[in-house]
Amino acid sequence: MVEYNSEIARLEEEIKKTQYNKATQYHIGLIKAKIAKLREKDEARGKSAGPKEGYQVRKTGDGTVILLGFPSTGKSTLLNTLCGTASEVAAYAFTTLTVIPGTLAYRHARIQILDVPGIVAGASSGRGRGKEVLACIRSADLCLLVADVLRPHEIEVIQKEAENVGVRLNARRPDVHITRALKGGINVLTTCRLTKLDKRTIEAVLREFRINNADVLIREDITIDQLIDCVEDNKTYMPAIRVFNKVDLVGERELAAITKKYAPDIFVSAQKKQHIDELRELIFTRLDLMQVFLKEPGKEADLEVPLIMPSGGTLRELCEKLHKDFVAKFKFARVWGKSAKFDGQKLMLAHRLKDRDVVEIHLK
Repeated sequence: MVEYNSEIARLEEEIKKTQYNKATQYHIGLIKAKIAKLREKDEARGKSAGPKEGYQVRKTGDGTVILLGFPSTGKSTLLNTLCGTASEVAAYAFTTLTVIPGTLAYRHARIQILDVPGIVAGASSGRGRGKEVLACIRSADLCLLVADVLRPHEIEVIQKEAENVGVRLNARRPDVHITRALKGGINVLTTCRLTKLDKRTIEAVLREFRINNADVLIREDITIDQLIDCVEDNKTYMPAIRVFNKVDLVGERELAAITKKYAPDIFVSAQKKQHIDELRELIFTRLDLMQVFLKEPGKEADLEVPLIMPSGGTLRELCEKLHKDFVAKFKFARVWGKSAKFDGQKLMLAHRLKDRDVVEIHLK
């Protein structure tokens, strides 16, 4: 592991010393591909060495949010403030690491909030048990990057450590499709002008991953890093919220400087309970949840207590959430709301619902 980390550090230093332009694009592309391959080998060797101490998170509720940050940023206080004193908050030990879960009840949603141990710079390389902590990010639906306003630079370090373990925050998978072939070389087709890399660099990156024959379709202006992500095709993409805690400790001038440099989503004080309601709303919004109301045949819809689902969820997903047998017994559903062409439209399992739809399920 040490040999991989030292080689990665050497290659990363080489990239820092090389100015990126058209002349160096090919060289930098090869170096980044080599770094990705080294990380892949390091991870594979770690897995082959046998089970490691750590923990798995069992997802519950309507969404899972992880609080990620350095030690002493106030994550534990933030967890308790978000979830309120009525929430069940307890410590669950997973071997030598501990995760502290809580439940945020907001707008009829029950959102699981997890406070994991603090990480430090170098966590993705194993420092301070960081790999085990970062591994649980993939099980979340939303990541709260929590930094102390007195140490704002840590927000960038946290995000970098997450990226190093294959988590892409506030990003989506680029519109790139790579189809391997038996012969014919590498054929690159683009539907837009590429300004950040050329065909020669694309071919070099693919060959570094031992892809010598493939059809590559690129529908957006991607970077070398995005190309490598699509070649590996093992990244996790999820939304994130940049939270700067302890806002009560600094003045307006410091806040303005942090805002300009680090683009925070929100400033809060967990201790003083400042801007906590705004954070709750931001969590609900970034989880992209919707409310669906249920109705029994011949009765009025229950518009008081909605069912919470991910936006764009289908009738099949609704049935699965209600009862394990509902899909097998499903006959049809009538839908009122934005997703229906007319009130009471008869629809089947593949139909996608919209926020505040009313659904009446008919079973066999």
